[in-house]
Amino acid sequence: MNPTAASPELYCLLVPLHEDRLLLPRSCVTEVVNYQAPTPMEGAPPWYLGTIAWGGRRVPLVSFEAICGRTPPRMSGRTRIVVMQGITGFTAGGHFAVLTQGFPQLVRLSPDVIHADNSRTFDDRSGVVCQVRMVNEYPIVPDFERLAEMIAEETRVA
Repeated sequence: MNPTAASPELYCLLVPLHEDRLLLPRSCVTEVVNYQAPTPMEGAPPWYLGTIAWGGRRVPLVSFEAICGRTPPRMSGRTRIVVMQGITGFTAGGHFAVLTQGFPQLVRLSPDVIHADNSRTFDDRSGVVCQVRMVNEYPIVPDFERLAEMIAEETRVA
């Protein structure tokens, strides 16, 4: 290994949740907007909060706390919505939104600062790939493909 060679870096965002943080590729985040009450969908699971108006369309809003089996947090003055571009095409032009508890923080990741963390496991059917360790943070990594499937299942017209 060449010690003078630059380590590959990836710019990501740490998105604050109630008790966790999400780790997202920066390129997937389209915009951070103020909280707006979603239009609920009857019969939806707790993680599917409904849809919000964004960019002239309706975008699905999800709660990662609920996806992880926790109660969705109450809204506060810090509550924001992160609109994301999924890596697979599905409803709302490929966009969906995540409820957050503050503004995302930009971080640079390299193999030196991120490591696997097996202290927590997630169901294969959840929208989470894994949890990682980076310095003093233990963010969760979303499974964009599974999220697209979950949202598509809930928004399918009968």
